[in-house]
Amino acid sequence: MLVLRALPALAALLVGLPAAAAQDKPPTDTSRMDKAAVFGIELAEPGTIGPRPLRPEDARRLGLASEALRRAVTERGLEPVDLGPQAAAIRRDAPFYKCEGCAETIARAAGAALVVYGYVQRSAPQVLNLSITITEAGSGKVLRGGQVVIQGDTDDTWLHGVRSLVKNRLFAEPLPNRT
Repeated sequence: MLVLRALPALAALLVGLPAAAAQDKPPTDTSRMDKAAVFGIELAEPGTIGPRPLRPEDARRLGLASEALRRAVTERGLEPVDLGPQAAAIRRDAPFYKCEGCAETIARAAGAALVVYGYVQRSAPQVLNLSITITEAGSGKVLRGGQVVIQGDTDDTWLHGVRSLVKNRLFAEPLPNRT
C-alpha cells in the first residue's frame, strides 16, 4: 500500500531528471553560445619603461597559459571568436590590463559579447601573480575576475594557476545573465 502511494511522487521525480541533468551540462549548440574574445595572457613588468623583449621561457609559458585559458573557456560553453582580423589593433593597444576599454572595443569589432584577458606579474623570481578578468564587450562591466599567486616559475605552476582561477573564480557559478 505504501509503495502505491509513493509511485506518483517517484514518477514526478523521474520526469524532472532529464531537465535537471540538462542544466548541469554546458550547451553544445554553438548557435546559442555566447561568443568571447579570449586575448592572450600578457606579462606585466612593473618598473620597466617601454617594451622589453620576453625571455624565451616566459614567451612559451604565456603561450601555454593562454591556450589553457582558451580551452577552459570553450569547455565552459563560450565560443572564442577569431581575433586574427584584429591583429593590428591588438598590437597597437596592448597591454590590455592598462588600456582602459580597448579590449572591449576590439572584442565588439570581432563580434564577441564577452572579453577574457589576463596578465602575469612577477613579484620575485619564483613568485608570480596571475589575474584574469571577464567583462561584457558592450558595457565593459566586469562579470568575473580573480587573482592567484603562483609559487614557482615552471610550466606546471603556470598551468595550475590558470586551472585554479577558472575553476574557483571565473566559472565557479554561471556568469550573470547567461544561462
